Amino acid sequence: MSKSFIIGIILFSLVTIVGSYFLFASTNKQQVQIISYSASDKERPMVEVKENSADFGTIKVSEEKAKDFVIKNIGNKPLQLSNITTSCGCTVVQIIYKGKTSEEFSMHAQSEYVAEIAPQTTVKIRVIYRPYVMPVYGVVGREAYISTNDPSNPKLIFKVKSFVK
Repeated sequence: MSKSFIIGIILFSLVTIVGSYFLFASTNKQQVQIISYSASDKERPMVEVKENSADFGTIKVSEEKAKDFVIKNIGNKPLQLSNITTSCGCTVVQIIYKGKTSEEFSMHAQSEYVAEIAPQTTVKIRVIYRPYVMPVYGVVGREAYISTNDPSNPKLIFKVKSFVK
């Protein structure tokens, strides 16, 4: 057998294995369907947010600050949180529910992630500001956006601000 034939078989095998992995990984994802409700539904999720903004005060561009906001589902159906994004790559969001912390979501790191929050339970929304990622000085405001299946509150906005020096 020639060297080129053996190399061809090895390359073909590698391509087949890698292709099979990606095919299997993409078909094995769990798809969560977003459940819609109308505001007139008696049985529906309901968001309660007591605080949606924070002032980090004066911080250095090399620092990082975080704030945990709390959402409560005061309805009687699961609350779904999805389409999590931010106004800038320097700001990220994590969902903390039942002791588990999600990956970080930002302006450039959206995913198909959906968090289901059971009725009468709370979830933490951690907003982290990292000014060193996109250095800007002076008064800075950033936002985090989360879509919900609560028809009265379809989009939540959490704001953080600071004076960066």
